[in-house]
Amino acid sequence: MGWHAVDRRIMGAALAGLLLVSGLATGCGTGRAADSPTSSPRPSTPEARPSHTEAGARTGTEAAYRKWGIEPLAAPPAPPADKPASPGAAGGTASDGGVPVISDIPTEEKIVFLTFDDGAEKDPEFLKMMEELKIPFTMFLTDSAISSDYGYFEKLQDLGAGVQNHTLTHPNLRTLGAAAQKQEICGQQEKLRNRYGTAPRLLRPPYGNWNEDTRTAAASCGVEAIVLWRESMQIKNMQYQRGDRKLHPGDIVLAHFRGPSELKGTTMTEMTANMLRRIQEQGFTVARLEDYL
Repeated sequence: MGWHAVDRRIMGAALAGLLLVSGLATGCGTGRAADSPTSSPRPSTPEARPSHTEAGARTGTEAAYRKWGIEPLAAPPAPPADKPASPGAAGGTASDGGVPVISDIPTEEKIVFLTFDDGAEKDPEFLKMMEELKIPFTMFLTDSAISSDYGYFEKLQDLGAGVQNHTLTHPNLRTLGAAAQKQEICGQQEKLRNRYGTAPRLLRPPYGNWNEDTRTAAASCGVEAIVLWRESMQIKNMQYQRGDRKLHPGDIVLAHFRGPSELKGTTMTEMTANMLRRIQEQGFTVARLEDYL
């Protein structure tokens, strides 16, 4: 064999080797290069990024609280599987024809429940505040106070606020007979059901005044419990029923839809910010009443 033939064989072998190496390096041929440990990592999937979303949500919440001049409240615990304050758990029972009367919820969690009464003030800034802070609260509404702007309270309902009964015209129920009490309570049940989609389960009697006729009338109107309170928010501070002047786990807190004319120049949002400060200072946070009652 001549030298030229040998050279051609050597060159052919070398070319074949180069093609083989090239095929392995590009993942062609065997199809296994993509599974090789030296292959490039896959891009991260959306499931790998929830922590960034959660961090962004926390940052947004903190910014909202700072906007209103308060520190963020701790997140409330998950609602209990079974409500600790069932309609037959306190006060009256089904056997006596009345509903229970409740001022606080049995729990060991450091939570309180915010309630706002009547609906006289319709501050658009309060609507914005609740939308941004996402504070759970319950509204006990009086028709004579809300009828000038039902839509305002519908917007609050859309944010998650509960709609409950505070009578048609805000009378002292103890001064009324049984039939008149029933008209005030049942009439407002119907008004709120028509306006907001469901009949209320809870009643707060105006001024906290009630008697046995109130309990009986409430039961006949489909109400499950009368809800009172342990603390009431004034302008800057709370008024306490207990001598220790402290919040207790499960306390129900009363506030009102009030504006500067009733709050000595203070706005409803300023009053609410003061209330949240008092709650946080005592190591509490806010939960949703309807999740526990």
